[in-house]
Amino acid sequence: MDTAPSLRTQVRRIAKNASYDSALLHAIVDAAYLCHVAFGDAHGTHCIPTACWRIGGHLYIHGSNGSRMLKRLTEQECCVTITHLDGLVLARAAFNHSMNYRSAMIYGRFTVVEEADKEAALEAFMEHLAPGRLPLVRPGNAQEYAATTIMRIALDEAACKVRSGPPNDDEDDLHIATWAGVLPLGVARGAPVPDARCAAALAKAPDQSSAPLPDHVAGWQDR
Repeated sequence: MDTAPSLRTQVRRIAKNASYDSALLHAIVDAAYLCHVAFGDAHGTHCIPTACWRIGGHLYIHGSNGSRMLKRLTEQECCVTITHLDGLVLARAAFNHSMNYRSAMIYGRFTVVEEADKEAALEAFMEHLAPGRLPLVRPGNAQEYAATTIMRIALDEAACKVRSGPPNDDEDDLHIATWAGVLPLGVARGAPVPDARCAAALAKAPDQSSAPLPDHVAGWQDR
């Protein structure tokens, strides 16, 4: 889309950085493990971080059946945000310093995922976290599914805002003899740290003792 889907998603501040393209929105959501959900109740306004994933045109979240947030989300409109910070932009003038980022803001109302669709939704969540891991672990059971609420919100009413590149200095400031540019930022993937109890479990299954690490573990730092 070239235009905002609603008045509340219309970006007015630095509108040139705005996008309403669904492919960009999906990419920003898919790169995230966390989103922030803003809602209100009798005690005020809250903004809570929670795990998220995407299936098709919806963003999904989950939690305990007793979650205050999930209960409130069935009653009201909300706003979901995701931000990836890519760098600090150092300009020649203090006023022109900025940040490079990719962000998304989603408006609407969450709906509860039906019982029949819970298993598939949580399998998609596991695949998002660690592709290929699901066959290697104990699957969820009926009691665990029954204790979990899964909700989804359509990505129809959303706006993205992205900044990249060097500082936007004023022409009059280009003569200033100081370093200007971008200090890149990113999420670093560290070396996998095994649970100390893995060795004991492998010892009881000798045929697995020399098995290679699963691809999602061995390739973690390169993914």
